[in-house]
Amino acid sequence: MWTYLSEWLQFGVRWVHVVTAIAWIGSSFYFIALDLGLRKPHGAPMVGVGGEAWQVHGGGFYHIQKYMVAPPHMPEDLTWFKWESYATWLSGAALLFLVYYLGADLYLIDPARADLPAWAAVLIGVAGLALGWVVYDRICKSPLGKNDSVLLGIVFVYVVAASFVFSQLFSGRGAMLHTGAMIATIMTANVAMLIIPNQKIVVADLKAGRSPDPRLGAAAKQRSLHNNYLTLPVIFLMLSNHYPLAFATEWNWAIAGLVLLIGAVVRHFFNTKHKTGQHLWWCWAVAGVLFALVITLSGAPGWRASPLSEASSTNESLDFPADPQLALARSPRFQEAEGIIQSRCSMCHARKPLWPGMGHAPKGVLLENGRDIVLNASLIERQAVRSHAMPPGNITGMEPSERLALARWLETGSGRYRP
Repeated sequence: MWTYLSEWLQFGVRWVHVVTAIAWIGSSFYFIALDLGLRKPHGAPMVGVGGEAWQVHGGGFYHIQKYMVAPPHMPEDLTWFKWESYATWLSGAALLFLVYYLGADLYLIDPARADLPAWAAVLIGVAGLALGWVVYDRICKSPLGKNDSVLLGIVFVYVVAASFVFSQLFSGRGAMLHTGAMIATIMTANVAMLIIPNQKIVVADLKAGRSPDPRLGAAAKQRSLHNNYLTLPVIFLMLSNHYPLAFATEWNWAIAGLVLLIGAVVRHFFNTKHKTGQHLWWCWAVAGVLFALVITLSGAPGWRASPLSEASSTNESLDFPADPQLALARSPRFQEAEGIIQSRCSMCHARKPLWPGMGHAPKGVLLENGRDIVLNASLIERQAVRSHAMPPGNITGMEPSERLALARWLETGSGRYRP
């Protein structure tokens, strides 16, 4: 029963996480676009109003005005935008705990990288998230914080360095997920530790009849803009655990750095468009080049040899049927491949999984018999040959020689077989 309850608990928390993230990202993008698109008020200027915007949506017209510091008097009804951020982080933290910390042996720890006990891996993960915020906040509050370009450059270097450290201690999944979670923690802490407290001080000053300090609003705006530039990379990193070519490469930390740059140039395009009306098309060209580099790195050899390249390097040729699945099923290497899959993968990828706490095969992929294995050959290639995503953390101890044997079998169905 716990297996099914756990599965539904993870699903429910993930659902909440996605919904609240949509709400947070939507409001964040909207207010940045609104702020950048404000124009000088027409007609008689109102005291303290620095810009206004007219918008139309859902059959109605909206007239929005921004006070540069605060209005002369505090309105009775004031809407705060904070719970979208808090709920996103809390639900994400719950999901991190349920999937990666309770299932550390399966998803977080890779003995080939660092044979950590589960408690140590969890402590390292939590410490990494907290340290990320402390370092970022100290940099922002230092003299470097006065120059956004320099500040973001230093933060970029720190995030890439942290991602590299994560990649040496955790599985590929765990490393990319913790890099994204560290950035998300910075973003939510910006809201909870600076933006909202500053706004509360301004509100208290207004109620007390004092003039608010304009530096409070400027600092909050800076952190909000940082969040805007960090949003797209966080989404990529959170999705990456579903795609082994992103996380199960030795260059995953470099991919994380490139994605940070892609997110920055894409947001720069839209922010410039909202502010000036200019279309900086070069941003898309740069993003395209960087993404092509991401794709190249995902298949680039690291310090481990690629089983697929080794399998393709020999010269003997055999004649197999044109149909790839038929070729795989009739291959003289199939019996060996089937034995490897059944000994290393089938305990989870079964109609009734034998792995404790697992109620059904991950993603519904079955590898119990020869037919199952042939039908899922492309997934086997992607997850266990081109990358080392499976078995997760190599928990069943698949040997390099076994990955090479799978690669040689897969070559028989590719039309390029040279065993």
